[in-house]
Amino acid sequence: MASRTNFWRVAFVASTMILGMGEALADRIAHPIAIFSGLDKITGRIVSFEVSIDETIEFGALLVTPKVCYTRPTTEPQNTTSFIEVDETTVTGETKRLFGGWIFASSPGLSGVEHPIYDVWLIGCKGGSVVIRDAPDAAPAKSGDPALDPAKKPAEKSPTP
Repeated sequence: MASRTNFWRVAFVASTMILGMGEALADRIAHPIAIFSGLDKITGRIVSFEVSIDETIEFGALLVTPKVCYTRPTTEPQNTTSFIEVDETTVTGETKRLFGGWIFASSPGLSGVEHPIYDVWLIGCKGGSVVIRDAPDAAPAKSGDPALDPAKKPAEKSPTP
């Protein structure tokens, strides 16, 4: 009887934690400035720099453009993320995309900018104070974009055996 009581007690605590974490992790704070560090592997110089959202800064031959920078409220586990685009200016003056995606301050090696001469990683965000609450049961956007509106997604075809 005691083991059955312990099972239900553990199940209740686990479900409470999971349900509570689902809503808490949806909250985020949008910031107007992303803070990066960059390493020049040839000179060994590390430089910290701040970039406004949707603006581009040049670090060596790299052009770094943050699109968003989010943190979590202080009452939640910290998770600083940014969606960035990194282009390289070649010797001929052409620009080619090296990286476009999410980077995480807590795990710079998870999805970082890979370049033979330069490393760029996210340090943090600053300037924001408005909490964005993403309600998990919110109605989908009515933009007509199937990626945003699951009701308008085309039916997935099952693979033929």
